[in-house]
Amino acid sequence: MESREPFTRVDQEKHPTLLEISTWMKQGSRLTAGFTSRIGGVSEKPFDSLNCGLHVLDRPEDVVCNRQRLASAISIPLDRCTYAEQVHGNDVVVVTSDNQGKGHAIREEAIQDTDGMITNESGIALCMMYADCVPLFFWDPSKRVIGVSHAGWKGSVLDIAGATVAKMNAVYGSEPQHIQAAIGPSIGGCCYEVDERIANQVTQHYESLQIQGISTNDILLPSEHIGKYMLNLKLFNQAMLLKAGIVSSHIEVSGLCTSCHTDLFFSHRKEHGQTGRMVAWMAMKES
Repeated sequence: MESREPFTRVDQEKHPTLLEISTWMKQGSRLTAGFTSRIGGVSEKPFDSLNCGLHVLDRPEDVVCNRQRLASAISIPLDRCTYAEQVHGNDVVVVTSDNQGKGHAIREEAIQDTDGMITNESGIALCMMYADCVPLFFWDPSKRVIGVSHAGWKGSVLDIAGATVAKMNAVYGSEPQHIQAAIGPSIGGCCYEVDERIANQVTQHYESLQIQGISTNDILLPSEHIGKYMLNLKLFNQAMLLKAGIVSSHIEVSGLCTSCHTDLFFSHRKEHGQTGRMVAWMAMKES
């Protein structure tokens, strides 16, 4: 894990509280990337207050209002903010002017069955939702390509991280060694207890990869409860990014745990499923 927290909290008057990847945004003056908090929206309990998920039984008009607040804060029109219907898979979709803005106000219109999005077009915001799962960010400054992916334990085992890198390479010619990656706030190994069924799937998949430097024992630790394990999904995905060819020094890892900080984040695990969703966003603003 990186000792320096790459996600910087930004509190601005009349805007929601956001966590920006400040180092990336300094590199690219038109790049905007980060993760929403739960602060600064209009939703009522238990979705208070910046819930951006249309699928959690919150009032749709409140969710759209929250999404508009995010769009205004990052200076991207709401109808160019693109949302996906996430299914814990490893499909990655290319977003262009033809499908930009899908799902921004109506859930059924989101890009279906998708857990990763990439684009090289300016003025399009890639938006994916989380409430403990791992947000993955990708930035190729050489080819000017961006990507955002969603990695729960299933998507991690299916290697959504590697699938995103492969898609960036196949479509835009992005070389893995030029790609920068960031792992955002998510549930940490301190809080993510899983049963033997999940632990066995993680172990079988990971040991078959033979990744140097990070062992299964680093990713899965025994829990204080018999037959349970503590799963470090951030480290798992860090290993998958390395396997995909991304240079270790190009990977930023947040130390923030969504379950430990429900004052700042929604946590599906900590709040027993009755909670909202954060957004990981990324866009290249038009000049």
